[in-house]
Amino acid sequence: MPDAAPRVQLELSYAARAPWVPGRREFARWIEAALAPAGKRARARGVIIFIRVVGLARSRSLNLRYRRKDRPTNVLSFAGAGPLPDGKLLLGELVICSPLVAAEARRQSKAIRAHWAHLTVHGVLHLLGFDHEVAADAANMESKEIQILDRLGFSNPYA
Repeated sequence: MPDAAPRVQLELSYAARAPWVPGRREFARWIEAALAPAGKRARARGVIIFIRVVGLARSRSLNLRYRRKDRPTNVLSFAGAGPLPDGKLLLGELVICSPLVAAEARRQSKAIRAHWAHLTVHGVLHLLGFDHEVAADAANMESKEIQILDRLGFSNPYA
């Protein structure tokens, strides 16, 4: 019998909503899909994740502070504390820049919903320890993203 999908406690805040931003239900669905291959660690008693949707100025200031890059970025991921006394896993926080996501989707001729799904899955994989600094790690991470997005009904974001 396959493991049940992990229960996600999503703390969501919006500081930007233009031109379109997913709602709680969509974010939760994408997060659960990204967590599904993570194994029992992510299924214990639930997972807590924070998502903050921000504008260009906030994304830029956070990217400068934490990555020393003086420009906005589409998604930042901040690891959480890990297992809590109640058994839940505090996975971490994603900060997603709404105007940049929309601009990238237009520039890359992608559906905005598909791009939001991709960046959410991408960020969750970072919180699970995946990275793309080395070519082999990037290939592994991209492969996981493609599989997860395919299960969600989205096409390969790298094609």
